[in-house]
Amino acid sequence: MSHLSLNKLKAKNMPNQQLASTALTLYVGFFALGFIIASALFMMIQSKITLNSQLITGLSIVIAAYVAIYKFVKHQQRALTAKEINRLTVRSTAIIWLLAALYFLCLWLLVFDAVSREVLIDMTRQQPMPLLFALAMIIVFTLLVTRLSLWAINHLLAPKH
Repeated sequence: MSHLSLNKLKAKNMPNQQLASTALTLYVGFFALGFIIASALFMMIQSKITLNSQLITGLSIVIAAYVAIYKFVKHQQRALTAKEINRLTVRSTAIIWLLAALYFLCLWLLVFDAVSREVLIDMTRQQPMPLLFALAMIIVFTLLVTRLSLWAINHLLAPKH
């Protein structure tokens, strides 16, 4: 192919790629909204019943994945492709961690007093490796649960032709 033909092909495919990226951004938003609602619901439940925090995170991700896939299938009348699932997984995990950072920042500024902040800082300085390993494991857990739930719910809600 000539250089001119490749440029025409790239220009032809560019709007479709931008459209797909914009469309997935909408569903990342649905994922985030589902995650926030599910997390708030589970926090209210946890005030009455003690539940494992990983269980709550996992269930919130599954509910968020259901909301995102349900909306995608409803709007697009098709299932997500593997490439779209991967992109949605990475973006959704990033949104989850952005929300977690915002939540922790709010706790740090609004709830913790100076003594609590000092204790957390000292704990982090004395033993940073267990905290870093725990953070890495939680990120891997979030990625795995997000990917598996998006894949499973995509197959469950895929329209039959």
